[in-house]
Amino acid sequence: MANYGTLKEEKFQIRNLNIRLLIYVLILSVFGVFIVYSVTGKIVTQTIVSTTVKQAIGVGIGLVILAVLCVIDYRKLVKYSFVLYILVIGLLLYVLFFTDEIYGARRWIYIPFFGTIQPSEFAKPVLLLCLTFIIQKAGEKISRITVLLIYFAVAAPILFLVLKEPDLSTSIVLMIIILSALFLAGISYKWILGVVAVMIPFIVLFFVAVYQPGQELLSKVFKPHQIARINAYFFPENYPDQTYQQNISVMAIGSGGLFGKGFNTESLESVKNGNFLSENDCDFIFAVIGEELGLVGCIFVILMFVLIVIECFRTAARCTEKSGKVIAATCGIAIGVQAFINMAVALLLIPNTGIPLPFISAGMSSLLSSFIMTGLTLSVSLWGKSNRRVLL
Repeated sequence: MANYGTLKEEKFQIRNLNIRLLIYVLILSVFGVFIVYSVTGKIVTQTIVSTTVKQAIGVGIGLVILAVLCVIDYRKLVKYSFVLYILVIGLLLYVLFFTDEIYGARRWIYIPFFGTIQPSEFAKPVLLLCLTFIIQKAGEKISRITVLLIYFAVAAPILFLVLKEPDLSTSIVLMIIILSALFLAGISYKWILGVVAVMIPFIVLFFVAVYQPGQELLSKVFKPHQIARINAYFFPENYPDQTYQQNISVMAIGSGGLFGKGFNTESLESVKNGNFLSENDCDFIFAVIGEELGLVGCIFVILMFVLIVIECFRTAARCTEKSGKVIAATCGIAIGVQAFINMAVALLLIPNTGIPLPFISAGMSSLLSSFIMTGLTLSVSLWGKSNRRVLL
């Protein structure tokens, strides 16, 4: 494989910083702190501080990480990414073998006085850096079978360990990162068409399995709780218990009307105050936004995510180096897809799968992972060789 990854020492220029991306992330993060406060108030769980204070601390730590990533050339991070890769693999193994099962899964490491961390969240930016390293080394030979085997061999351990937790939603985001980076690297369209041709029969087979009496095929691939959620989506009348949370979420969003019931509403009819909706500070926080801030609040959140994704793409378009393009664009795709999945679940558009809303949902790991991906994108804007005319 040719080496296109020669590292050159260059000084970044602050004028190249994508200030709009930074502003949008700050707005959404501060907004998230207020929404978490509305949901949890001064409730303290597992830590010595409330969930709201912890979220605010997370934003502060995220900004520090973001600042550090900005002053580090992203190419150096790519060069030494496999050190982080080994660390993440170690944490994922520790989670599987040395932690207690919570809600049928092993995903978290408990840290006294701090709470829990979820290693799979940090696997997303680390895996992206490792895959970028391979893309950078491969250069124009990315479509060779040997390169692709190495590429997927690097991705497979992390994806496998996350699936074993089990964490299907994070696995989906990881797969999107893997495929997006490969597409952005310029893989031959023959491979893309080949994958599409292979996927079509699998999609058809999935629907056959769903409607098959007894669903024997489905049970060989998915776990019982995942099958229940799939069935609840396709046959909601037969699985009212499985669709309860999503139905309540849709009701909450609809009840907010145009302007909502008001921030931190004390109304007894609120799903938040009535404890009708579980995980309303994380997986279903979009339902609280819809109920309290109405359609206007929902559109605001969607618009912020659209702008963040656009700025990630603009940073990628401006960068003339392949590695920078891959990092910036893939970070935008990952954040955008995660936000879409969270909101789609809350609106009953897709089967229920637990995934945080980036920058908004309570949870230090998800918050810091989103800040890391933003920091990587800002590093590309500062250090990547750029074509300023793209922004004109």
